[in-house]
Amino acid sequence: MRSSYAIEVKNLKKSFKLPTEKAAGLKQAFFNTLKGVKGYTKQEVLKNISFRVKKGEFLGIVGRNGSGKSTLLKVLSKIYVPDSGKIKINGSLVPFIELGVGFNPELTGKENVYLNGALLGFSNAEVDKMYDEIVSFAELEPFMNQKLKNYSSGMQIRLAFSIAIRAKGDILILDEVLAVGDAAFQEKCNEYFKSLKGEQTVIIVTHDMENVKRFCSRAILIENGEIIKDGNPEKVAEAYLDLFKN
Repeated sequence: MRSSYAIEVKNLKKSFKLPTEKAAGLKQAFFNTLKGVKGYTKQEVLKNISFRVKKGEFLGIVGRNGSGKSTLLKVLSKIYVPDSGKIKINGSLVPFIELGVGFNPELTGKENVYLNGALLGFSNAEVDKMYDEIVSFAELEPFMNQKLKNYSSGMQIRLAFSIAIRAKGDILILDEVLAVGDAAFQEKCNEYFKSLKGEQTVIIVTHDMENVKRFCSRAILIENGEIIKDGNPEKVAEAYLDLFKN
């Protein structure tokens, strides 16, 4: 029986080791080990996170800086490996998380489209079919034979986002990086979001509560690595803003 959920997350935990001191040579490191002195502290970023995302749902993940929301996206995208917990992805997932990931500045815009396509699991023939749509949406036709290192950050964002949405993955994951684009491109992205109408599962991390209320069918608020509110986007947006009143 096919699941009605695009993503299922259960008891997810993720931590990082932050260095606190450096041993001056192997001898010092050895004595530190004998004394039980650790050269790091453990930072728990995600603490027992559980949630499910229905197919076709537009989920907003919000929280203050350092709350763990971007780490969550990276775990879902398999950029980070969780310490424990289970993640089930039902369908193909296309992440758009950090500018420059999957791009080679020494290659042309066109070559980077095919490089990204390969990283997402598409053959050259499949990229051929979507190439014109990618370039048209990005509005970069005159620049595709230039090296990417000559692109502005805005041009790179337009190309990366165009690849992500034209790849037609079942699940699209987006981080706040979209906010860097200019106003015209942001509006173009907004029009794309409005056109989805439940046809694609989208998960977006954002600090823009107006966009949460405008596009999301559901929202999750993360604070100190834990989900503290899950449900109606307007109520979650209000709870997020209330955090800054304390």
